[in-house]
Amino acid sequence: MKITVVGTGYVGLVVGTCMADMGHTVAGVDADEGKISALQAGRVPIYEPGLDQLIERNVREGRLSFGRNVHAALAEARVVFIAVGTPSAADGSADLSGVFQVARDIATTATGAVTVIIKSTVPVGTADQVRAIMREHMTFEFDVVSNPEFLKEGAAIDDFLRPDRIVCGLATDSARRVMEDLYAPLVRSGKPILFMDNRSAELCKYTANAFLATRISFINEIARLCDAVGADVDSVRKGAGTDSRIGLRFFYPGAGYGGSCFPKDVKALQETARTHGIELEVVGAVEKVNDAQKHLLADMVHQRFGADLTGLRFAVWGLSFKPETDDMREAPALVVIDRLLSAGAAVTAYDPESMHEARRILGDRVTFADRSLDAVAGADALILVTEWNEFRSPDFEIVKSKLKTPVVFDGRNIWNPAALRALGFEYRCIGRP
Repeated sequence: MKITVVGTGYVGLVVGTCMADMGHTVAGVDADEGKISALQAGRVPIYEPGLDQLIERNVREGRLSFGRNVHAALAEARVVFIAVGTPSAADGSADLSGVFQVARDIATTATGAVTVIIKSTVPVGTADQVRAIMREHMTFEFDVVSNPEFLKEGAAIDDFLRPDRIVCGLATDSARRVMEDLYAPLVRSGKPILFMDNRSAELCKYTANAFLATRISFINEIARLCDAVGADVDSVRKGAGTDSRIGLRFFYPGAGYGGSCFPKDVKALQETARTHGIELEVVGAVEKVNDAQKHLLADMVHQRFGADLTGLRFAVWGLSFKPETDDMREAPALVVIDRLLSAGAAVTAYDPESMHEARRILGDRVTFADRSLDAVAGADALILVTEWNEFRSPDFEIVKSKLKTPVVFDGRNIWNPAALRALGFEYRCIGRP
């Protein structure tokens, strides 16, 4: 099947590459000249484990190509994935201008019937708007399918190829047949394709992300209570999470969530509700709690070292919003670093994959180390923000010898408090005595 994917960000690259790996002929198009030039030269502009090898193989075998000419890519395509960005507008709503522009491009360029699959995260009613735009300009038959993605950065390929479920919002039998054909290889293990109306499918993605964000903010609040009463949040979360109705996934305290999905989708869901006269009180509280949680590590530093941090230097391990990605959008580390710098401190930072992005964002305000141990040399304390695997079992004897004072702030509770204190560290974490 000939497929065009408009948008080569995280979602578009993964969807297009995996579809090509399943045997389809896929054209990926994007208006970003730098991004397309990099892909044509064999450079993947994002870090996603395994993606570079998949792209290289499918380009070599002629199933995957990249370009900027949207109209040429759309002319012969019979299936088009819309995977452009939908960033938050000033009021928190999703900016759909990119989605609507692609709809116009398809309607004015297509040379035959086409199935348009909206992969971008969009608010309820977007498919109806896309239909209206296409109906105004399109002379051929078309279908519009709402097919939200549920990909985790750092595990996106596995999530696509081994999905928990595939959600398809549509209105015609012809669209259902196309989606069944596209996804048949991915559901042989018995995972479901869930067919529903477009509006329900559009709301599924926001509901899922808002609920996962709720779990994170909830356990972060409980961690703060544990600090206040002297309880251990690790024991509390296990005691509650082993209830089969609750579960332990996404039930870890930390420095707050970030990334391209949760913050944006929580805001967009609230704005959608407001346009219908509904205030989502729980979802609003989730956002408020997360905003406060991002400041917790900096608050802990001030409690230990005082309000004025002039003359002090801190090592920060982990800059991306989560491990196995170079994405720093809404990353808690940015809040921590900004607070430290504002208080007069110097910061030396290290991350396994996001240093290029960190340099773009932070510039020369921060010193960047080539290795994790280089970052701690001469620092007054070590602050862990993102729990990359290489940070889980460092040689703490070496860490201690390099630190000016053996103070550690563990923003993800990955280290053993008793073991570090036995080594002579002053160890501070979240919700554990």
